[in-house]
Amino acid sequence: MKELLELITDEMKSAFSAAGIDDKYARVTLSNRPDLCEYQCNGAMPAAKEYHKAPLEIAEAVTEKLQDSNILSEAVAIKPGFINLKLQDAYLADYVNAMSLDRERFGYEKVENPKTIMIDYGGPNVAKPLHVGHLRSAVIGESIKRILSFAGNEVIGDIHLGDWGTQMGLIITELNERKPELCYFDEDYRGEYPAEAPFTISELEEIYPTASRKSKEDEEYHQRALKATAELQSGRKGYRALLDHILNVSVTDLKKNYERLNVSFELWKGESDAQPYIAPMVDMMKKKGLAYESEGALVVDVQEETDKKEMPPCMILKSDGAALYNTTDLATLVWRMNDYHPDSVMYVVDKRQELHFVQCFRCARKTGIVGPDTDLEFIGFGTMNGHDGKPFKTREGGVMRLSSLLDEVDEKMYEKISANKDLSEEEARDTARKVALAAVKYGDLSNQASKDYIFDVDSFTAFEGNTGPYILYTIVRIKSILKKYSDAGKSCLTANIPEAKSLSGKNLMQVLAKFNAAMKEAADEKAPQKVAAYTYELADAFNHFYHETKILTMEDAELQAGYIKLLDLTRGVLSCCINLLGFEAPERM
Repeated sequence: MKELLELITDEMKSAFSAAGIDDKYARVTLSNRPDLCEYQCNGAMPAAKEYHKAPLEIAEAVTEKLQDSNILSEAVAIKPGFINLKLQDAYLADYVNAMSLDRERFGYEKVENPKTIMIDYGGPNVAKPLHVGHLRSAVIGESIKRILSFAGNEVIGDIHLGDWGTQMGLIITELNERKPELCYFDEDYRGEYPAEAPFTISELEEIYPTASRKSKEDEEYHQRALKATAELQSGRKGYRALLDHILNVSVTDLKKNYERLNVSFELWKGESDAQPYIAPMVDMMKKKGLAYESEGALVVDVQEETDKKEMPPCMILKSDGAALYNTTDLATLVWRMNDYHPDSVMYVVDKRQELHFVQCFRCARKTGIVGPDTDLEFIGFGTMNGHDGKPFKTREGGVMRLSSLLDEVDEKMYEKISANKDLSEEEARDTARKVALAAVKYGDLSNQASKDYIFDVDSFTAFEGNTGPYILYTIVRIKSILKKYSDAGKSCLTANIPEAKSLSGKNLMQVLAKFNAAMKEAADEKAPQKVAAYTYELADAFNHFYHETKILTMEDAELQAGYIKLLDLTRGVLSCCINLLGFEAPERM
């Protein structure tokens, strides 16, 4: 289906052309004065300069051509040359009825030229628990993936695990201290390595911070960790076997945590997966004469003539030959291009990493890793802060585990949900988890990604206002009405949504009709906050209509069935929107 605004614009183009005015001036927008009109066109003002006529004269000539419109009920020229428009109630009803026939997409058409898009989000280090700093990448990346996929693209999410840096050497060194008898540390060992890991996830999560602390206090320990890192990256078999164990144990735990967030990845690749591509990539850069030594390190210049500030070279290898984040990110691009040939690669990461990605993107283009037809996009997000305006911490001042934060919100929501004595303990707990997740995700996604925001548990978990629980409560309210109607033995399958009988009814239909435009804008801008804003607008429009219209007590059965059809469409659209945001509604609250 065409967007409603596009259809109205087409009508205006015909009128402008009929009035002898170029239809490029026929742009229609939503009115910023809904008390005066629903839509407006201001094209007569700029057209006046070209045609040397008064703006009002042009506006009146255009509106005269709209008097027999099949779309508009009113088209009025207003001084100095505005054109105020109102939509026919019948046309609007026909439009939302057409939406209701498409239960999957509600008339939202897929893009004509779908793309293969890879999204790099998540980025946790293995052997370490997820903390609140991982929330935004996961939540924003997942929503963007869903939005772009809904638009018709093939979207591939990659967690891009941190499994190749110095932290691996630290873990190996600490394991060697604790269990030197393990076969992984015997360079002469030629047998099969054990299938079972020599540690649990709890032990692993304790080993890394211990090793990190020791490395800062003991230079000899630090040097051993660096050596272990280099030997791992050089292919030492025992250390590679340990890396496999670390990955298996960590990924199993990470999947549980991401599942709790309703976040998934098509690929569970890590920096280590890029290792086979590093040496050939470095050779290619050298052969092209693009990589050179600087103070012992291998670098590629990425300064451009248009830069107003100095751009540091992109370091490919350190002076000791070790790889960096630049190295693995570039090598990862090599395999992504080889295996998937994406049209676009997006990185959903902390905006403070922008310089790193600017260097990598420029280096990838300059060296030919990525061709001109592939887009590279940095989607930087702001920090999630506490009430003090600083990055969110525990009450003790430490970094909070993500699971602890979710537990806290779950418990707070359970206290509210359990007040409904009709729910069993099991249903109350399940409902609380769903509503809590909506509170956390909506609280994040309703903000522009690049902006910092304050994580406020009390406001995020409120059942009123622009919150996740308010959205879910609206959906549950609609479900309850639909169930009561169905339990009465009635059906709205053959009904049609009627023309609006009230301002709140027409406003609800108009907001529903904006679905296509809102989803397209969200996909074009990779902006989950656009979906969140539309979802709240629709929920609010429904609640105004609901409070003014007593549907279940109506005596007119045909009108009642039509309104039930309208509610069912509203429920469907709201459910679609929250799915794009990454959460779902319970049956009851």
